[in-house]
Amino acid sequence: MASLPTESRQWQLARHPATYPKLEGSDATFEIAKVPLPALNEGEALLRTIFISNDPAARVWITGEKAKPREYVPPVKIGDKMRARSLSRVIGSKARKLPVGTVVLASGGWAEYFTAREDECIAIPQDSGYDLPHYLGTLGVTGLTAYYGLVEIVEAARDDVVVVSGAAGATGSTAVQVAKKIIGCKKVIGIAGTDDKCRFVEGLGADVCLNYKSPTFYEDLSRATEDLADIFFDNVGGDILDFMFTRLRQGGRIALCGSVSRYNNLSEKASFANFDNVITQRLKINGFVVLDYLHKLPTVIQIFQEAAKEGKIRVDDDSQTLVPAKFEEIPGVWLRLFEGRNQGKLVTKLLV
Repeated sequence: MASLPTESRQWQLARHPATYPKLEGSDATFEIAKVPLPALNEGEALLRTIFISNDPAARVWITGEKAKPREYVPPVKIGDKMRARSLSRVIGSKARKLPVGTVVLASGGWAEYFTAREDECIAIPQDSGYDLPHYLGTLGVTGLTAYYGLVEIVEAARDDVVVVSGAAGATGSTAVQVAKKIIGCKKVIGIAGTDDKCRFVEGLGADVCLNYKSPTFYEDLSRATEDLADIFFDNVGGDILDFMFTRLRQGGRIALCGSVSRYNNLSEKASFANFDNVITQRLKINGFVVLDYLHKLPTVIQIFQEAAKEGKIRVDDDSQTLVPAKFEEIPGVWLRLFEGRNQGKLVTKLLV
């Protein structure tokens, strides 16, 4: 029997990036370090990282003090391991509920190995019939975000017209399917960044998807919402959010899930030319963070598995972008999020 590792490589924060993170040079944002692995205590397990979730919000966690919004999670400090959810396999255990071989969802970060308590891990069923990476996407926290953002935050219903920005991304593509195929909303309009992505979103069930890089985008969005919309599920922020203030009917609801258009420029103040519409049209704007709903993840996994069996939700290769990568390539894969180089959930498959 092979001996267990006693140390691990991990990527840690070297510098707070002012704008776009840098991968190389004297001012690189991240650096690799070797750290010792502590001996296991009762109730703990040693895990090897298999898949890593790539999430835009991680950019906010590494922002310096000057530009940072009020925290909803502790920031990643200089010298800290880069934070991320991962799917990892138990290779050593003193935890009754985590025998060796178990695959778990945990916050392992950008590390080869790490230790975790059993109450910090969610065991993944081995006989579900779904590829493991989907438990970081549609069948994981991504699905949870889309589901509760629509069902609870804005209380979407069958008579609603829903607009989803970032509709080809992980959360957006799931939100399109939840709105159209689980809730049964009257009309679902997606917004994405290429014509190919728009066709992908329409294939998921959107009635129409609009390319925000088109010179006629705002005219196209006005025509698509000619009778106005009830709900805007926003993953992007910025100018599109500002314009949507003018395209929601009185009492319209906005779920603010993310603001990826600003994550690399948080020091710049956001301004809205159309904000008066929030007052005159009595718009309801709700920001939300999925961490508030993590205790409901097992329930949503069951809902989505049933929906997948009924053909209401796609859980397949096209609904994720799986990138095999060496340990040294982890930060570069994450940066694909900000270059639009993903369709559905972006997952790193860590090569051994």
